[in-house]
Amino acid sequence: QVQLVESGGGLVQPGGSLRLSCAASGIRFSIHHTAWYRQAPGKQRELVAGVTSGGSTNYADSVKGRFTISRDNAKNTMYLQMNSLKPEDTAVYYCNARFGLVDSWGQGTQVTVSA
Repeated sequence: QVQLVESGGGLVQPGGSLRLSCAASGIRFSIHHTAWYRQAPGKQRELVAGVTSGGSTNYADSVKGRFTISRDNAKNTMYLQMNSLKPEDTAVYYCNARFGLVDSWGQGTQVTVSA
């Protein structure tokens, strides 16, 4: 059974930092494309950053230079380091793992950026 568990969300002031983690069980991260998505209230879920099974990364324009995605295949864990956070980064952040046509999702972790 596939399980993705996010952690690390919380309340942070503008300009602050958070590090999200996604721990996986039941799959091998190394053969999956994995990504972070987010969904703000009233908005569609959007891709934040992704890393392919080969290690290539991509980022949404809105987070380039501020967020860094990484993955530790030995620990089956993915991370999202978020720096210089802005109020518009407020959202529920979801971990995703894709293998072929099969998508797996975590339950999400809330990130709130507010003074």
